[in-house]
Amino acid sequence: MRRFFYAINNDNADAMPLPKLGDLPLGSHVELPDSIVHHWCRVLRANIGDQGILFDGFGGEYKVALQTISKKKATATLLTHLNDDRTAPVISKIGLVMSRGERMDYAIQKATELGVTAIQLLSSHHGEVNLKPAQVDKKLAHWQQVAIAACEQCGLNRPPLILAPLSINEWLNQPASDALSTKTIVSPIVSILSQDTYYKVLHSAADLRMQMSVPAAGQPAKPEKLASVLKQESPYIELLIGPEGGLSDDECQKAESVGFMPWQIGSRVLRTETAPVVALTTLLALYG
Repeated sequence: MRRFFYAINNDNADAMPLPKLGDLPLGSHVELPDSIVHHWCRVLRANIGDQGILFDGFGGEYKVALQTISKKKATATLLTHLNDDRTAPVISKIGLVMSRGERMDYAIQKATELGVTAIQLLSSHHGEVNLKPAQVDKKLAHWQQVAIAACEQCGLNRPPLILAPLSINEWLNQPASDALSTKTIVSPIVSILSQDTYYKVLHSAADLRMQMSVPAAGQPAKPEKLASVLKQESPYIELLIGPEGGLSDDECQKAESVGFMPWQIGSRVLRTETAPVVALTTLLALYG
């Protein structure tokens, strides 16, 4: 059954938001956002009575049936609610230095499938991408849509937040309580969603911070604290992943000074788009 993200905001920050699905009783008729009308009714050529799944990011999902279809609009009837978000047991935020093109899309897509909670976009000394102010909104919207599309595919009902770019030094100097202090650091499509209680953990200090490290002689493979943290219920872990050229010595030292412990997985050097996949998979496997 096709799944669609029911965005209560669209990419126009001034538009009136749609109602949350959870505020409506079963049997209600809901007007579908333009993006769903286009994809479901025009591209997939759905008919009245066809059923699908809607989720708005505020918890669970709804089975719906198409009620009306016109040239520009469509409505659906809420049939049943399933209170299952399929979230990962480990809460995670990745500080990810931006890479170019499909590699960045891949990293965000796969991290989403593995249940990442948020991705902080970063620029760094050796990074390939430094966005100009005029580029930020467009790229942020694109990468948030990549994450949403991955949710539609994999069954995750709580989209990860893609946070607007910061320099790595800005991020490392930022108190945890400032991480989500404004609505302007995410794409408008998730601006209201980002204030939901589910994401409040991102305001707090992580239980463990680790930087993915190039293998080095004499360096511990992982922090001693990792095993005990993964015994907690819903541990919150932050990961720092550098660019293809790696973090500079100054950036590594700064990261360590604010609590990011080196973590090397295996003896090989991973590509920047591979590292999130390996790190999140390893955390989930170790969590059990």
